[in-house]
Amino acid sequence: MRQTGPPVAALAAFIALGSAEPAAQRASERRVANPGETQFEVQLLRPSGGPVVPIFEGWYRNPDGTFELSFGYFNVNTEETLEIPLGPENFIEPPELDGRQPTRFEPVPESDRRHWGAFTVTVPADFGDRDVVWTLHARGQTLSVPGRLTSSAYELAGWEFPGRSSRSPLLRWTVEGPAGRGPRGITGERRHAKVGVPLDLDAWVARDAGAGGDERPINIKWFKHQGPGDAAFTERTASVEWDAWAQEGGAKVATTVTFSEPGDYLLRLLAFNVIREFEFQCCWTNGFVTVTAAP
Repeated sequence: MRQTGPPVAALAAFIALGSAEPAAQRASERRVANPGETQFEVQLLRPSGGPVVPIFEGWYRNPDGTFELSFGYFNVNTEETLEIPLGPENFIEPPELDGRQPTRFEPVPESDRRHWGAFTVTVPADFGDRDVVWTLHARGQTLSVPGRLTSSAYELAGWEFPGRSSRSPLLRWTVEGPAGRGPRGITGERRHAKVGVPLDLDAWVARDAGAGGDERPINIKWFKHQGPGDAAFTERTASVEWDAWAQEGGAKVATTVTFSEPGDYLLRLLAFNVIREFEFQCCWTNGFVTVTAAP
């Protein structure tokens, strides 16, 4: 059974299919500024055994005329991480846009309701009213969500909170390299590692001159976005203070990662200001890097 629709419709479909326990069959939604800015007030959480709900956050315009459709997810489990490889149980349509979505779905964060804006799909300027549909199958449930450009209510600022000085941090994979900002972020060059041997990973974070004197820390967190095995980070989270990121070139953030199985991995570095801004679809930056782990 395939269900499509906005986040709450997907949740309702999950309930209707009878997989939730009786005490977990109530869900409510609090809308914030627009339909794309939703925080769930749910009683669907359980330690394990539940599915993952794909979520369409909204869309924003790129300077070159293309569009970004932003997606996140809601793993209803508080303790269980799900791995759903790319393929018939985790795919995006049309197929030429498939492949950027995560395959590792972490439990609902303690500090927030779900995982916001984990990736984007880029569509051309003439994409029109077609849908970009992300489908996940887990725990016997198939849930799909369409992303579309037809509703202005889902239009996002992208990387700057309108009317305020808050902006997404700048992220670079090399100190003098190009910078990315916002949910689309920036992708670094492929790296190479060996299974069981730690690989050093570095990035640089900063704010631009248009941040309006914002001196708050920049928070970071590393994720395994895709890959066949485990990716263990020595320093998974950090908070970078103003006196570091304000230096020329920004602040270096470093970790090491060790892979358990050979293959290609896609890692994500999330740089953000504060958790509460996620509810207003602001202000974070995604960085992606592919690592090939040899036996």
